[in-house]
Amino acid sequence: MSGPSSPDPRPASPGTAAFDHLPRPDAVAALLSVCSSPAWAEAVADGRPYGDLDALLAAADTALDRLAAAGIADALAGHPRIGERAVHSPTSAREQAGMAGAPDAVRAAIAEGNAEYERRFGHVYLVCASGRDADELLAVLRERLGNSAEEEARRTRAELAAINRLRLTGLIVQDR
Repeated sequence: MSGPSSPDPRPASPGTAAFDHLPRPDAVAALLSVCSSPAWAEAVADGRPYGDLDALLAAADTALDRLAAAGIADALAGHPRIGERAVHSPTSAREQAGMAGAPDAVRAAIAEGNAEYERRFGHVYLVCASGRDADELLAVLRERLGNSAEEEARRTRAELAAINRLRLTGLIVQDR
């Protein structure tokens, strides 16, 4: 005889359930608003149903880990440079809110660092900017300029994963 089962600590969220039932093209479109890599969006959409946010986030991480260089390039193409006044989306604007009141000298240093980073690594400097102020973003940029190409490739994927997780969570919670 078994005792009463304990409730699942993480029941399926209504937002995840709604996402799980979207037609594939709609799911891919929603995912492209999170990450601009079609390969990533298709892989995550094709893994449905997830049932809960944790499973969706884990699948998103796995899909990112499996992306080839072209998929990473597609993902990076969807991100504006840190500190640009014109950003790609309201989401990017919210994520870079810490840059809003940055002094001109800090903005200029970030612009210079962005250019050096792009010359060195061949792509936009990507950092999960949410909750960080301009001085911290500049310090992280300067620190990362000292990375090897291999270290920076790992760091870029980790930052992209963090951004994807934040955006996916927002997408699912927003759908509730």
